[in-house]
Amino acid sequence: MSLPMLGEKFPEIDVQTTHGAMSLPADLKGKWTVLFSHPADFTPVCTTEFVSFQKHKEQFDALGCQLVGMSVDQVFSHIKWVEWIKEKLDVEITFPIIAGNDRIAEQLGMLHPAKGSNTVRAVFIIDPEGVTRTILYYPQEIGRNISEIVRAVKALQKSDEGVATPANWPENELVGDHVIIPPATDEKTAKERLENYECFDWWFCHKPQ
Repeated sequence: MSLPMLGEKFPEIDVQTTHGAMSLPADLKGKWTVLFSHPADFTPVCTTEFVSFQKHKEQFDALGCQLVGMSVDQVFSHIKWVEWIKEKLDVEITFPIIAGNDRIAEQLGMLHPAKGSNTVRAVFIIDPEGVTRTILYYPQEIGRNISEIVRAVKALQKSDEGVATPANWPENELVGDHVIIPPATDEKTAKERLENYECFDWWFCHKPQ
């Protein structure tokens, strides 16, 4: 089994979740998806991440993006953990959580032997056509920045308009919230870039969103 690659279709997997059986990515066709794995239920860092994902859910919803969690814990453990989060922290987790297994975790590159038997913190951003667009891996000891994952989805959607986004977009130190125009591929276009856009040089041009 090969790992998912950027620009390729996400592997087809049938899974059991806290919301019932799902086939990925088929059941989420037409939506952006953030599939993220966590090392284990009932652990402190994972709990803070799930609370944060839920609190950012309105932002993901506004982007037409479905959240899906996953670990190798069984469904009953996920259900009990979700109940605990609701009871103790007053946060209701409303997105599905996959009960993975070693085969699925290995297929998605979530098991790194040097980091133990639990899954690492993986993030897959999948577009509405089921294509893998972004992959992030974090070690168990570092919680993710959920705002950055929201930003990545926004940036991918913006890039589909034929532009690129700069570092820290939309708060870049050089161009602010502007987007980057793809470099020219011939002399005529290079000259037109300088005439039609704001440029540091013909290969570095930008424009408002």
